[in-house]
Amino acid sequence: MRRHRSGRIGDIAVYGQESNSTTRRLAMMNLAIRGIEGDLGPEHADTFRRDLHKDLKADYVLANPPFNDSDWHRSDEDVRWKYGLPPKGNANFAWVQHFIHHLSPSGFAGFVLANGSMSSNQSGEGEIRKAIIDADLVDCMIALPGQLFYSTQIPVCLWFLTRSKTDSKRRHRKGESLFIDARKLGMLIDRVHRELTDADIARIADTYHAWRGDLPARRGSPDPAETPDRRSPAKKGDLRSAAVARSETGHNNATGHNAAYADLPGFSNHIRTDAVSG
Repeated sequence: MRRHRSGRIGDIAVYGQESNSTTRRLAMMNLAIRGIEGDLGPEHADTFRRDLHKDLKADYVLANPPFNDSDWHRSDEDVRWKYGLPPKGNANFAWVQHFIHHLSPSGFAGFVLANGSMSSNQSGEGEIRKAIIDADLVDCMIALPGQLFYSTQIPVCLWFLTRSKTDSKRRHRKGESLFIDARKLGMLIDRVHRELTDADIARIADTYHAWRGDLPARRGSPDPAETPDRRSPAKKGDLRSAAVARSETGHNNATGHNAAYADLPGFSNHIRTDAVSG
């Protein structure tokens, strides 16, 4: 955090919660070693049984929740289920709605989930995802390769959500979302584990930031002149497929940077959410 944009650790306040007492103590020690003050609540507690930060509205939410958790407690009257009641057999969209609930009016959330969260339709999950899309909360979706985790080999995806796509720091993106297919990136470090290289990570991050309009296009960004205009049908509520719409290039964002983003077929697709057919 010190290195990122010359920021100071004292400028941030960290909040969190952990249900396992040992993991909570390790997290507190990790923060202390780095000189970061963190409020992890007075004790360990289950997020869904007892939210220790009920009134918190965060500028940034970062999370790696359990994938496809079937052993979780659901209260049907929970105020966090604004976009639909998550199924008892899978907590994925309980976590998604928990993160959204705690976002400030200009907040961003970034978290990792199993790839199935982008297309599942079981027990109302498709309707919840559709409601989140209709609310224009999805900023960027990134499909990643499998074998990135030691605990599971299933492919995963990154969700980036925001409550405001019209802030003064970036290009206005109301009604727009970006989809990045990074499933072919990374390299095997042994027969069962894959790692993304620094170049892979930079490619993904630079593509997102250039589309969002908060930094100039960097070396290796797609060349707008080489990008064809292609469209394909998509099912509304399915985040794996979407209408491919060529973005306008040369957007001047609020910071004066020239984003110069263009879709790169097979890697990044910019869409208008209202173009995703029902």
